[in-house]
Amino acid sequence: MRVSVVIPALNEEATVAGVVAAVLDDAPHEVIVVDADSHDGTAAEAARAGARVLGWREVLPEIAPRPGKGESLWRGVAAASGDVVVFIDADLDVVTPGAVAALAEPFGDDGVHLVKADYPRTIHGASTGGGRVTELTAKPLLRLCFPELADVRQPLAGEYAIRRSTAWDLAFVDGYGVEAGLLIDVARRFGPDAVAQVPLGPRRHRNRPLAELGPMADVVAATILGRAGLSGANVAERPPLSGILGTCSPGSC
Repeated sequence: MRVSVVIPALNEEATVAGVVAAVLDDAPHEVIVVDADSHDGTAAEAARAGARVLGWREVLPEIAPRPGKGESLWRGVAAASGDVVVFIDADLDVVTPGAVAALAEPFGDDGVHLVKADYPRTIHGASTGGGRVTELTAKPLLRLCFPELADVRQPLAGEYAIRRSTAWDLAFVDGYGVEAGLLIDVARRFGPDAVAQVPLGPRRHRNRPLAELGPMADVVAATILGRAGLSGANVAERPPLSGILGTCSPGSC
């Protein structure tokens, strides 16, 4: 099984090299950093650490990029060549080697299509209490609208893995609703048992102010409610790559 690691990055020069170094320790098939027009040294730091760095305009160059994390992930899937794609956030302060291998291991079961990381989120030096959008927006709405996913402990985790052939046939929300959208869509198509979870160590991301978390929560809520059928809960999203590039053949997925 070939594993591609895709790291979406925008102005993360302080942390991206450490993330790349940690995932390379697991010897994946490839490590791709998709740089969304960073204006700092993100691309140079990632390349020095050993990643293949692609500006998001280099992937599907005939399609102009749109703002949002999901855009980078969608293009990363198009650029990847592995059987499984592992997504890792570029803003992690600490990444323990072994995460890529742990996220890829459940795909030995043919019924697994998506693997989410499970971990405590730190905040301001405390061992728990982070992940405010997860706890106050995503989890309550999932419990109400998709109770079969209520036991997914980190539904918005940026560390997760998906079969590339599965990702090829799914839509990607442009922004921060991408994780919720993929989670719901995989469970709908293959059943909730197609989603596995693996425990990883505590994760410390850059904790964002409420002024930034509010718009993120808006997109996450709209994604979940839209997929639950609420009229007017619309989010911008990219269509499945299969509709643009054709069927993902077994030899390439």
